Amino acid sequence: MTLGTAQFGLVQYGIANKVGQPSYESVRDMIALAFEGGVNCFDTAPLYGTSEELLGKALRELKIAHQVTVATKVTHMAEDYSSVRVVNELVEESVVNSLKTLHLEQLPICIFHREDNFRFIDALLKMKEKGLVRYVGSSVMTPETTRQIVTSGLADAVQIPTNLLDHRFTQPGILAEAKKRNMAVFVRSVYLQGLIFLPDEEILPEHEVVKPVLRRIKGLAAEAGMSVGELAVRYVLGLDGLTSVVVGVEKPDQLEENMALIAKGPLEPDLHRALEEAVPDLPDVVLMPNKWSKRMPDAKPQRR
Repeated sequence: MTLGTAQFGLVQYGIANKVGQPSYESVRDMIALAFEGGVNCFDTAPLYGTSEELLGKALRELKIAHQVTVATKVTHMAEDYSSVRVVNELVEESVVNSLKTLHLEQLPICIFHREDNFRFIDALLKMKEKGLVRYVGSSVMTPETTRQIVTSGLADAVQIPTNLLDHRFTQPGILAEAKKRNMAVFVRSVYLQGLIFLPDEEILPEHEVVKPVLRRIKGLAAEAGMSVGELAVRYVLGLDGLTSVVVGVEKPDQLEENMALIAKGPLEPDLHRALEEAVPDLPDVVLMPNKWSKRMPDAKPQRR
């Protein structure tokens, strides 16, 4: 398990979040609880509000910064820069800012926040050559670009969205190719920002198509004597080639529940296949939160 920290730095992250942003004391306590429970990887980003700052402060106060792996991201660059010098400067600025904010001498993992920024990989590889970053790669959104990144030979890690509703990345053999290349694969969006938990009356009109699918999934969960949350986590754990599951939480009890679910391991193969057969190809407006009308708040990188 990798503990995702977007919820720690943003006022409200996730379509089903009714708790809001936790206090720093709560964040520190959850990080301590996670570490004591065997979690040794934490996912953050400059665009997650104050996430890097809070994580860095907590790891330093708990004196565990050098016992864990921190995965962060390069601040998103929206422009198509023609100057190599400018790109190098922007990537280095992002890396140096993250190092300062996280109180680290080297970023264990630093990936691009968006797949379209992978075209700037040479700049991030320079940070690797300087010893400021150990492993590089990209967070991704589409299978086509992910395959290109995996087969490029330039990435050490990718972070893919995969869950009970989203099988786009498991079907075309991307995980098998990454495994063959000894790449780390982090799976995020296991709960699709909480969409899989919503009752029918709280599902947005644009997501109407997902209602019968969620009913089938909930039926399979009931037959197996499991919660939908357990089904979601253990389904992802059954993917061959997975390195770690990124799970975000707002409260300590959610953290304890997720650690307990992951400890149970993957689903039985028959149930895993039944879940895949129960879910049709769904439109991007369901699978991609950046296309939702109710989406996570935008955040600005924290400058130091």
